[in-house]
Amino acid sequence: MINIILGALSTIGALSILFASIGILRMPDFYLRLSVTVKASTLGVGLLLICAAIMFPDVSVTTKAIAIIFFLLITAPIAAHMIGRASYFTGTPLWKGTIVDELAGMYNKETHELEGEDKNKGSKPSFHSDSLPSNDQEYEGNS
Repeated sequence: MINIILGALSTIGALSILFASIGILRMPDFYLRLSVTVKASTLGVGLLLICAAIMFPDVSVTTKAIAIIFFLLITAPIAAHMIGRASYFTGTPLWKGTIVDELAGMYNKETHELEGEDKNKGSKPSFHSDSLPSNDQEYEGNS
């Protein structure tokens, strides 16, 4: 029974890492690649570490596996957020199919700070108009 559980968890973990590597190739821009890679690889490595903890029932191995999973779950999303934020502020281009850019116009290049909602009352996210449907396309099904 334990072998079936280990086989299932390790297969799901390996497939998750495979999907992360395919996502690097298939996603159109840096931000989507970063998102896919961090989420899928964190899941995959976490599942493989759970398999290691089950396979080797020694307390030291289990403790180390749990500690690695804990720190991975805490640090990977924060690191991805900071990398994405730094790349946005340095001008890494968005994919041409991006519809909403919620940070457009909110970054002060002189102070290098984001301006909060209270400073921009009534401001709306920037939409890329070329990716939105025209009025004719939008209401075709609503006759």
